[in-house]
Amino acid sequence: MPRLLHLLPTAAALLSTHFTPTASAACTREGLLAAANSYIAAQTSGSTSGLNLSGTNFTYQENNKVVDIASGVLSQPLTIDLNRSTADTTACASYTMLISASGAKPYVISTQMRHPADDDSSSSIALIDTIAATAGSLFFDASKTLSYISQENWGPVPPDSRASRDELKRIGDAYLDMWTDASAADSIPWGTDCERVEGSALTRPCGATLPRGGSQKRNGNRRYVIDETVGSVDVLCSFDALGDMPDSHEVRVEGGAVKYVHTVTVLR
Repeated sequence: MPRLLHLLPTAAALLSTHFTPTASAACTREGLLAAANSYIAAQTSGSTSGLNLSGTNFTYQENNKVVDIASGVLSQPLTIDLNRSTADTTACASYTMLISASGAKPYVISTQMRHPADDDSSSSIALIDTIAATAGSLFFDASKTLSYISQENWGPVPPDSRASRDELKRIGDAYLDMWTDASAADSIPWGTDCERVEGSALTRPCGATLPRGGSQKRNGNRRYVIDETVGSVDVLCSFDALGDMPDSHEVRVEGGAVKYVHTVTVLR
């Protein structure tokens, strides 16, 4: 398992100032997923013309740096072999995983999108926040990653088996805290049949070979998309415990136990 900090002040300040989740958000699940589909179409075509980007308050961030959207991975047409999106109606945000294994340049991409809380249709996009891994990234092999993740079941969790929003966030935070807190690993409800896919490295069960502290630097700049319907939390962060590495950690919880963990980590 990777024993993966310098917080990016500009990006962190931007996120905390403009995109703080609000419980009064008016967005809908359907609107968030429709916007996520427009993002998938844009990445497939390499054109952002179909995206409803906010004209007054839009930011594109890639690998924890604010960059020009025209120079980012979104400007490259990619063959998408797998896509999956989740929706966070509390934070007016979505998370999308993309795997491009069969194109000229392979990628595994984790993207959070955020919308103004007063946009009832969730169509206007305020932030596209992407971790884009390609050759040279941690344990990178898009074909292997695709082979593992394509076998997973990401259907809705039965309502009576769903973890609460607070519990999903707690588990996501505890996972990232394992490198600095020796007790964090034991606070996570590991499923006996869970799987962990880190880049292309598969660990089964996912509660094996865990870090138990040792680093002095907390994994920071955390941004969350939480979807209780499918039991998921995705956290984009700076994996500072082992260096300044743009990172996505996604966890699915079923029946109170961790079922899947995915990590996408870019080495600088």
